Amino acid sequence: MRGAVLVAIAASIGNLLQGWDNATIAGAVLYIKREFKLETEPTMEGLIVAMSLIGATIITTFSGPVADWVGRRPMLIISSILYFISSVLMLWSPSVYSLLLARLIDGFGIGLSVTLVPVYISETAPPEIRGLLNTLPQFSGSGGMFLSYCMVFVMSLMANPNWRVMLGVLFIPSFLYFLLTIFFLPESPRWLVSKGKMVEAKRVLQRLRGREDVSGEMALLVEGLGVGGETSIEEYIIGPANDGADDDQGATTDKERITLYGPEEGLSWIARPTKGQSSLALVSRRGSMMNQPSVPLMDPLVTLFGSVHEKLPEMGSMRSALFPNFGSMFSVAENHHKTEQWDEESLQHEGEGYASDAGGDSDDNLNSPLLSRQATSMEGKDIAPAQSSVLSMRRNSSLLQNGGEAVSSMGIGGGWQLAWKWSEREGADGKKEGEFKRIYLHQEGVPGSRKGSLVSLPRVDMPADGEFVQAAALVSQSALFPKGLMDQHPVGPAMVHPSETAVKGPSWADLFEPGVRRALLVGVGIQILQQFSGINGVLYYTPQILEQAGVAVLLSNLGLNSTSASILISTLITLLMLPSIGVAMRLMDVAGRRFLLLSTIPVLLASLIVLVLSNLVDLGTVAHAVLSTASVVVYFCCFVMGFGPIPNILCAEIFPTRVRGLCIAVCALTFWFGDIIVTYTLPVMLGSIGLAGVFGIYAAVCTLAFIFVFLKVPETKGMPLEVISEFFAVGAKQEATE
Repeated sequence: MRGAVLVAIAASIGNLLQGWDNATIAGAVLYIKREFKLETEPTMEGLIVAMSLIGATIITTFSGPVADWVGRRPMLIISSILYFISSVLMLWSPSVYSLLLARLIDGFGIGLSVTLVPVYISETAPPEIRGLLNTLPQFSGSGGMFLSYCMVFVMSLMANPNWRVMLGVLFIPSFLYFLLTIFFLPESPRWLVSKGKMVEAKRVLQRLRGREDVSGEMALLVEGLGVGGETSIEEYIIGPANDGADDDQGATTDKERITLYGPEEGLSWIARPTKGQSSLALVSRRGSMMNQPSVPLMDPLVTLFGSVHEKLPEMGSMRSALFPNFGSMFSVAENHHKTEQWDEESLQHEGEGYASDAGGDSDDNLNSPLLSRQATSMEGKDIAPAQSSVLSMRRNSSLLQNGGEAVSSMGIGGGWQLAWKWSEREGADGKKEGEFKRIYLHQEGVPGSRKGSLVSLPRVDMPADGEFVQAAALVSQSALFPKGLMDQHPVGPAMVHPSETAVKGPSWADLFEPGVRRALLVGVGIQILQQFSGINGVLYYTPQILEQAGVAVLLSNLGLNSTSASILISTLITLLMLPSIGVAMRLMDVAGRRFLLLSTIPVLLASLIVLVLSNLVDLGTVAHAVLSTASVVVYFCCFVMGFGPIPNILCAEIFPTRVRGLCIAVCALTFWFGDIIVTYTLPVMLGSIGLAGVFGIYAAVCTLAFIFVFLKVPETKGMPLEVISEFFAVGAKQEATE
């Protein structure tokens, strides 16, 4: 996974530049207002600081849709260029108006990086470490602030500090960021697949994962193109096809059994659906655990996500315990030696050399995945274009023609497996109708056990030797077999080419799909609550708190002037954040996003209550100073562990590929507008209701945030992005049926 880690580190430099700029302007503005004589013009002083915020808000309005159109990487390149141009302009800045222009351009760069870096990292990172890598922007931003404060502090000790150098030195790291975006960062493989650029997407995935066989994940990305659609949950018992227990009474009839074919000749399993146990209403009614009563008002979506993470086997590997040697079982009918590229330009080969041999296989067959190790080396014939193209389902296929280890290319991360089910039935007119379904499989409990299952399995006697396993399945329409294809009466599982499945651009109508709408509720809600939880107020008041605590007096006794002392205080606070973010990075994929939020928000609430009480009750100078200082430090450390990085992480995970940029733009706009409202209402609120009143409101918001997270925010750790989108679709369907 080294490739994905290095790419994430390089991408997060954009957030380092943002943190660097935020800290630098806080120190430089003290010298800017002296040179331009702005002491009597607080509006202009505030505008200099806020212009980057305005620029970020403006560019965010269209950054997401444009990123869906032209790609993630070009937008990151533009961000680095904007950073560089703004830093050069700030280094020059002969007047306050040229400085305002430079700050506006700087805001454009900030808006692009803050919005798109989490999306880019989510789309390139493996599910097992996606949370860790997506916490890097928070770490980089705080690291940039610390480095900038160190630089500004050193310069403040000079006889004549130069604010232009403070701001303009940003051109050095921004130029480095530009070189990395041009020569090192690849395009997001998910975006490439969404545009039908399959060869390039495969090449990028091989680089990011450090292995040749990426067929399972390639198939996953193709299936992730769908938005909406009917999704249901089914449950299977899976065991060896030749096991005597296969004839076990009561579970299913032979006709209902589904055969799964392994990578080696003669290796196969039988998947038996449990009769009458596949309805979504039953799943949500039973709850996430059999022994745990449902919580009133809790979103069934939270229950469904939670059921995946409870009492399950260890999920840290791309090879699932479900089928330790279960390789790719879906391949073309025969070896083709042509090497035309499977890409949008290969559409000219439509209908060339494809024949269906699936006519005799009318029984339900579960086949996986779309691209086998063998097939991914044959670019021209991996996936045929639409119309006359047909992928046959070959039994008893062997991946390892040249020997070697059987790698489970069916695995898509987090213990999930990708498969397909083709079935035929007679319609009302007597003609055969085919149906091609995508299936995301996940092992439930441990082999031979019923524990941890989404639904119970009555009337099924599980062998004690552990040869059978339970598997939950998310079943929905395949993105490559849309309902419109049925009108063409294909023989067997014909599929459209991915470039035809991909839309030409993001569609606003997709935002009203039930699953997308539900995800937007979570994303927008958590962004609003983050901004109103008090971070800007505590930042604003921190110097005053620490001054009351006597820290400024102590530093002045060391020979520091008031400006240098203020900058040093901010430097020390930023330094305290870094270890806390490091802890969050370690826990993000272990404990999970939801756990960190539910653990840290109560601490934020307690810190705010202490600040309120210390300002209402006369505790004495020493006690007041100790409590205030401790509360501020604890608040900052817990915020950067939970409420700081997690809203952006969640927003980058919960939306389908085709509309991810558009939805992220909506969430980012919420973030920036919330930031503006809180920043500019804070002085007014301080004058009207006082400091205790302001912190009291923030404490109330933290209480609401805890309730919202507990009832509405699901746990997404370790799950592929496409599976997360499917779960939101399931939750939306359940809500619609209630």
